Amino acid sequence: MIGGGKIRLKGWQQAAVAVGSAVGALLDPRRADLIAALGETTGKPAFERVVERMKKSPEGRAVLLERPRVISAQVGHAWDLPANTFGAAYARFMGSRNFSPDDRPPVRFMETEELAYVAMRAREVHDFWHTLFGLPTNLIGESALKVIEFEQMYLPMCLMSVVGGTVRFTEKQRKLFFRHYFPWAIRAGMQSTDLMCVYYEKHFQEDLEDVRRKWGITPAPAAPNQNVP
Repeated sequence: MIGGGKIRLKGWQQAAVAVGSAVGALLDPRRADLIAALGETTGKPAFERVVERMKKSPEGRAVLLERPRVISAQVGHAWDLPANTFGAAYARFMGSRNFSPDDRPPVRFMETEELAYVAMRAREVHDFWHTLFGLPTNLIGESALKVIEFEQMYLPMCLMSVVGGTVRFTEKQRKLFFRHYFPWAIRAGMQSTDLMCVYYEKHFQEDLEDVRRKWGITPAPAAPNQNVP
């Protein structure tokens, strides 16, 4: 598999991993490994549909053929690009949060190498989407991006993450999310191009606003109350 060993599960084992991962991720949303396992064990049909869509898109086919990885060795040049470019915006997003593109957990529960790659690709482009949509990495921003990811891929894990995130909201955060971010995220996810079919690395040198317009991306509006954490 992509960066890790493949684990074959029987039906009941897959269900057990899914349930255990869901409970664990709800108790501790910082457990990226549990969220990843939940996405893999519940997302096979969705990833199969993504593969079929990618095969019908010129850029999507190129991604499947070349299998680029969002790791330091392949995207490190983004830190050297002009400030107005998509690549530089991504580098600022990562650098300002001390994130590394090498921190994603490996794929372990997919049946084929192609599905494993697409599952990994979905995981790795997450920060590209943060950059393009202008979303923060707090609980509200992550929940809003999960709404967009669900609109784009129909992964059950995304829907479960939104439900789990909103349970952890304060009352103030919940009102802000459902009145401000949730309606925008629904529209943004539906209006954007098929974002899994984009070969992002080939657009690093393009102007950020230009690629947003090209891909139909509407950045998140400024929150009416900036004091909500």
